[in-house]
Amino acid sequence: MADKTRPLFTAFNGPQRLAAGPLAEVALAVMQASRRPAVLPIIIFSDATGQPIDLDLRGTEHDVIARLPQPASPGQVEADEPAAAEPRGRGRPKLGVVAREVTLLPRHWEWLGAQPGGASVALRKLVDEARRNNGDADRARAARDAAYRFMSVMAGNLAGFEEASRALFADDRRCFVGLVAGWPDDIRDHVVKLAFSDRAEP
Repeated sequence: MADKTRPLFTAFNGPQRLAAGPLAEVALAVMQASRRPAVLPIIIFSDATGQPIDLDLRGTEHDVIARLPQPASPGQVEADEPAAAEPRGRGRPKLGVVAREVTLLPRHWEWLGAQPGGASVALRKLVDEARRNNGDADRARAARDAAYRFMSVMAGNLAGFEEASRALFADDRRCFVGLVAGWPDDIRDHVVKLAFSDRAEP
């Protein structure tokens, strides 16, 4: 069974899937493929976000691996989401607590201040509860967004793209799968995997 906590990536050489797996494995496969003659454009995608990523593939395999971005640990702020500047000493970094600015109306602050443990504890409880209650919907939305980003790059000029996009955002799996059936096999299979792999067939 795949470790879903481990970031996975997929590289495409033109319309064909070149490699899939952890970033180091994919990067080395792309490095080797890029040295072959008459290679098509190669794009590496994050399976989690559907976003293409750029890597520096110069030098030796060791050089390439050493330059790879490190995945964020649980609770760590993503690199493309910089934290607001805070004075030293704010938060409890050893526990993973990060101080951020929150803007609320006075009635919100009043309610939070009246909760056991104060505003910070109440906010953490509210966020944890929302994550539990909305987890499935959040995962489905993230999967849909990743699929759309990928297909926008790889299938934007293919027949049925607009119709498939509407079916994707309408969460109409059967219609979507039918509309992408004529796309190149690897593109079709990957976009369906991104959009629906965590959900059972209705």
